[in-house]
Amino acid sequence: MTDDPVVLVVEDEPDLADLYSSWLADHCTVRTAYDGPEALDAIDADVNAVLLDRLMPGLSGDRVLDAIRDRDLDCRVAMVTAVEPDFDIIGMGFDDYLVKPVSPDDLIDTVDQLLLRSTYDAQIQEFFALASKRALLESQKPEAELRASEEYARLEDRLAVLRERVDDTVAQLSGSDDYEQACRDITQEEPT
Repeated sequence: MTDDPVVLVVEDEPDLADLYSSWLADHCTVRTAYDGPEALDAIDADVNAVLLDRLMPGLSGDRVLDAIRDRDLDCRVAMVTAVEPDFDIIGMGFDDYLVKPVSPDDLIDTVDQLLLRSTYDAQIQEFFALASKRALLESQKPEAELRASEEYARLEDRLAVLRERVDDTVAQLSGSDDYEQACRDITQEEPT
């Protein structure tokens, strides 16, 4: 048994799924599913991150994502898709979104970020997921369209609330002796 993180690649184009898997093979344990039902069979509590195509025949990536969240699985999910993002992404339960084509570096960096986020508490995870959605929309939509969107305004409001909570949590932690000791422990070098 390995301690490597487990990443599930869900892609209905087998050549592309296998390519993504080969890019990740040196970084983690990779499982591959070629459609939605296969993805639902392959995912379990051992999976740390999922790379999920949105447009698949039969069971779409959106529905697979809903099923993952309904099962309460503690994994991070990135949509890797040819679907350009629109405001509908705000309510979706993914953590990151890549528009195809993707490079090996982008894919590996995204997996690294997903695995890092899995160590955060739920509040921080939600903050980063929403911040990713905001950044994605800002890169794809004109400023006027963003300002006119009620969904985007709600996203901005939710991010402001979360930022305040995160700042409060950090302020509370930074005043704690345990927090200061943990920071000192982290910054100390390992004995050689």
